[in-house]
Amino acid sequence: MTRLSEGLLGPGESETRNLEKMLVIADALMRHVEQSSGDKGVAFEQFRRAAVLEDRVRQRTRDLETTLKQLNDANSAAERARRDLGQAIEAVDEGFALFDPADVLVLSNSRFCRDLVDIRTKLSPGITFSDYVEIVSRSTMLALSEGVTTDSWMAERIRLHRTPQVFNVGLRGDRWLQVSEQRTADGGTVILQTDITDIIRMERSERGKLLDDQARMIRATLEHINQGVAIFDANRRLAGWNSRAAQLLDIPPRLLRRGTPFELLADRIARSLTLGEGFDVGVLRKWIAGGLPREPLSFEIQHMSGIILDVFAQEMPGRGFVMSFADVTRERLAIHAMIRANSSLEARVAARTGDLAAALAEAERANSARVRFVAAASHDLLQPLSAAKLFVAAARDDAEATPMCGTLEKAHNALVSVEGILGALLDISRLESGGSAVDIGPVPLSVLLRQLTDEFAPIAARKGLRFDILPCGLTVSSDPTYLRRILQNLISNAIRYTSKGRVLIGPRRTKGQVRIEVHDTGVGIAADQQQSIFREFHRIQGSASASEGMGLGLAIVERACGLLGHRLALRSEPGRGTCFAVDLALVAPHATVVYREATPPIPEEPGDNTDRIALLVENDEDLRRAIALLLERRGVSVLEAASGEEALSLLEEIGIVPDLYLIDQQLDGTLTGIETAQALHAEYGERPTRILTANRTPQTRLAAEAAGIEIMYKPIAADALEAFVLHAC
Repeated sequence: MTRLSEGLLGPGESETRNLEKMLVIADALMRHVEQSSGDKGVAFEQFRRAAVLEDRVRQRTRDLETTLKQLNDANSAAERARRDLGQAIEAVDEGFALFDPADVLVLSNSRFCRDLVDIRTKLSPGITFSDYVEIVSRSTMLALSEGVTTDSWMAERIRLHRTPQVFNVGLRGDRWLQVSEQRTADGGTVILQTDITDIIRMERSERGKLLDDQARMIRATLEHINQGVAIFDANRRLAGWNSRAAQLLDIPPRLLRRGTPFELLADRIARSLTLGEGFDVGVLRKWIAGGLPREPLSFEIQHMSGIILDVFAQEMPGRGFVMSFADVTRERLAIHAMIRANSSLEARVAARTGDLAAALAEAERANSARVRFVAAASHDLLQPLSAAKLFVAAARDDAEATPMCGTLEKAHNALVSVEGILGALLDISRLESGGSAVDIGPVPLSVLLRQLTDEFAPIAARKGLRFDILPCGLTVSSDPTYLRRILQNLISNAIRYTSKGRVLIGPRRTKGQVRIEVHDTGVGIAADQQQSIFREFHRIQGSASASEGMGLGLAIVERACGLLGHRLALRSEPGRGTCFAVDLALVAPHATVVYREATPPIPEEPGDNTDRIALLVENDEDLRRAIALLLERRGVSVLEAASGEEALSLLEEIGIVPDLYLIDQQLDGTLTGIETAQALHAEYGERPTRILTANRTPQTRLAAEAAGIEIMYKPIAADALEAFVLHAC
């Protein structure tokens, strides 16, 4: 085919002509191939595949040559890195060794175990770590500590291999290596060995100098302290002392030398010293000999000259011991003097104690007398006060529309102020003396709050204040008398110190409790005054008028709340008002009520009282006359009696049954007021009845409630008395 192509393509013809001939030949060949079949097609296909395969082989050959070149470059770099690493490891001052994760030695430098010349040649790459440790443990250059064997050192070294460690290894010739063993990231081990001989020797030298300096300082210190000190070694021989010891023990200088046996010194000392009482010389000898556990030992010895020494002995490391001697002569003489003085003082204290006991008994008697006086005062002082109020009220009614009316009104107000002050004084006295028993029981707030509304609404209205008490139907646990007194004082204070605005009393229900809050828009209380206001006779802004109170109200509130176990809280801001709050425990609403309203409200238009008859039983003549005068001016006829027996006899004699009864509790004769009322009810039937008394104890109140009779407490208010009489059936 080559020859054919050479014949067809003339060398003298142009390239264009030859190209045209080649295209014709190629076209003919292509038609020939397309028209051919069988073996000729297979041969051509094989020729085509061979050509393609040759191209692929040529491309793979080029890729392989590139890869081989990169590999050769990497090997060269690794070889250079290995040489650099080897040079770097060889350049470090410490011994260096690297073990792979299988604990096989990979490489080391020439300084590794260089000082172990007898085993250095055995430490070649390929040995295991355990073989390395065993080889090192057999080295004659290794200096083992006393009591440490080759096997034990090897076991300890294997144990240390488990965790990163830094430790020291001693070598013969007073040389030292510091071994640092650390883990690599792939689990291998790097060991660094540093020669620290110079450092150890320098530290030892410095330590020696320091010990010498300390010894000199200790010696100087021993010479300057006021105690004698003697130091003995484990063989009980003198190892150190100071001159104070020789002076106190009176030992000749020839005996005080290093190595003197303790027994020799003890024999010399025993000639002039005696042991203190309560200490046995045998115990001391056993302690010195080491026959007893060497706990610190303390005892006294006395010199024939009278000097007393306090001895303290204590064991030191190494079974030696030190003894110190302190001159305590002055202290002991002082103690003896103190004992003598104490005896004298005890006698004086006993005498003074007797005087104090007598004074205390006298004080208790005086306090008991004060309590009895308070109890008596609650009746004897309030009786004439009630009479005075009623007389003034009667005179005021007579003098209505006359110049005397204003004077009598002022007198009545003054008596009301005296009544409040006297009541407060009696309350505070009873609370302080502890003579006031409390009677805790269910108290319905609806009745109590309604009474407080009736009592304080007119007072607030006269000052132009808005006064509101929110209703509440809950029942609380408290003493009704003291609870009313607490709220009266809080409300009275709120009205007194509020010039404009509002006074609000609002119960709030909390978890298992009711909080009664008394709010006002008054002057407020400064923070530094909020504790002192509960002291007796302390008044806000120092008001001087006794008619405005004596500063006992809050003192009574605090003591009464403490007595009843009620929490008292105060919140105030000067210029914006104050809030007092009392927390009371809730009780079931169906519980037995121990409190009820004792005084009905005053009617706006009283009815006709003509021919109404009242029986007044009162042993105080002035008070009886005052009450009778007030009632008679209201058109009520009054039958008077001084005792229960006299009242029963009078009614039996005249044959008249009164319309109502006013009976004092403490009467002349054998019958009390409650007993008199019961006798009258039994004889003449039930009639409206009030017990008049200044006794506010729970016993009196409970007795009246048991009899179904209500109490009107003295001093008697004319308005309350009129309200009862005008509405009695």
